Amino acid sequence: MAHSVVCISSEDGAAGQEAAALAASSLGFTIIDEDIVARAALEAGVDEASVADVEKRKTLVMKVLDGIGSAGMAGAYAVPGAGVAVAGEPAGEALMGLIRSVIEDSAATGRAVIVAHAASLALGDRDDVLRVMITASPETRAARVRDSLGCSESEAAQAIKKGDAGRSDYLKRFYGIKAELPTHYDLVINTDKVSPEQAAGLIVRAAS
Repeated sequence: MAHSVVCISSEDGAAGQEAAALAASSLGFTIIDEDIVARAALEAGVDEASVADVEKRKTLVMKVLDGIGSAGMAGAYAVPGAGVAVAGEPAGEALMGLIRSVIEDSAATGRAVIVAHAASLALGDRDDVLRVMITASPETRAARVRDSLGCSESEAAQAIKKGDAGRSDYLKRFYGIKAELPTHYDLVINTDKVSPEQAAGLIVRAAS
């Protein structure tokens, strides 16, 4: 069965963003993640006061996203292992509400690779969605974060620990999930020995 939407969940340092971008390019899908939505909101001139306005959201943010293509803003803005903090961007719950809404709108449109908090869980009841988890050992992840950010090993390990704690808290608060399981996904890829290119190839095969 061909899937029109691929949801990719990834831990910090697991090379999920890289694999997602490559898979989107191969499939000819638009790639959408939380940083891209935030950037699109800025590009569209959406401030925190208007984020909750459904019509403004759809006419402004979705219009920007429609034009970014499969490479999209990911190539310009993505930083492996790190989030993007942008001065003046919509903040907190307002931004999270926008992101969740854009995820749902994008899934309805189809032909998208979505890399965002728990998108696989939010859209898991759709038959056309392939749910993918990209992971790696803590040591591999810390080494990648260290190399990408130019920080020390201890700082990288702390960043990984903080990111994992935040991810766990998010899943528990919004989805009531105490422990993330392989069975929450259709495809789980360990990138300790699998390159982003190989991971992307597996995703494309599973989605086609």
